[in-house]
Order: sequence, then C-alpha cells, then structure tokens
Amino acid sequence: MTTTQKATFGAGCFWGVEAAFREVPGVVDTAAGYAGGTTRNPTDEEVGSARTGHAEVVEVEYDPETIAYKRLLDVFWANHDPTSLNRQGPDVGSQYRSVIFFHSPEQEAAARASREQLDRSGKFPRPIVTEIAPAPAFYRAEEGHQRYLEKHGMARCATS
Repeated sequence: MTTTQKATFGAGCFWGVEAAFREVPGVVDTAAGYAGGTTRNPTDEEVGSARTGHAEVVEVEYDPETIAYKRLLDVFWANHDPTSLNRQGPDVGSQYRSVIFFHSPEQEAAARASREQLDRSGKFPRPIVTEIAPAPAFYRAEEGHQRYLEKHGMARCATS
C-alpha cells in the first residue's frame, strides 16, 4: 500500500488553486484552507480582514509513486504570478500571497531549487517573491469553499 504525502501551496484565491490541483493525476485529495497566521481556527471573514496573517492555501494529498513533488511545483508555478507581492488578479492582501509550505527537508530543497531555477530562467521580468517556509498548522476552510468552482459549474475564477 502506498503512503500518501501532503503539499501545501498558496497562490491567490484558493478556489482556482484547488481546481488546478484536482485535475492532476496522482493527486488523491485537496482541501482549501488557511495557514501561516496567528489565529487558531480562523474564519473566512477573519482571514479576509488580513489581520490574522494567514494565507489562503490548498493542502494537496498526493501519491508520490504516481506524481513527483517536482510536478506539483510545476503546477503551482504555472497557475499564478509568483512575482506579484500579496496580490493575484483582483485579489489584494497578504492572504493572497504566493507561498510554498514544505512538509519535509526534501520538499524544502525541491521548492528552493525550483524557485531558483525559474527565477534564473528569465520567464518573468520581475523577481519571484514566493515565500518558502515550514508547513504550519492547516485550518480547513468552511465547507462552502471546498470544491467551490466544481459546485458552481465554473471552470475557473473570474480574472477581473
């Protein structure tokens, strides 16, 4: 039996991030939530105030025998602008920051190497501002936020 692993990414509004990861073969489950702040069990309203320090994140459960963590990093980089500080599209605030929360030394090394390689590639005209930090407590968002786009028959979030 394969043991799954977790990866946690913040790349703006978690609705679109969750939808992007749900489509990836080898991803077993996803959960929209909050991480990286000071309030225990924060609500959407509290996180939205930008006073808790949390980021909207997606916790990804994946099968490492089916998909490599590096591939998850590729999905992360491809689905947001990692050069935009505390903003993705129309969403502004530290809760929408670009962040990778690692769960192991191997994930940390892979995330740092991936960020460095992408930064050097010249793909972006500005430096990457993505934070890389140890995975803190993860607080699952309210049920209405889980699989939001799927529940509402939307392919992606509005961009304006």
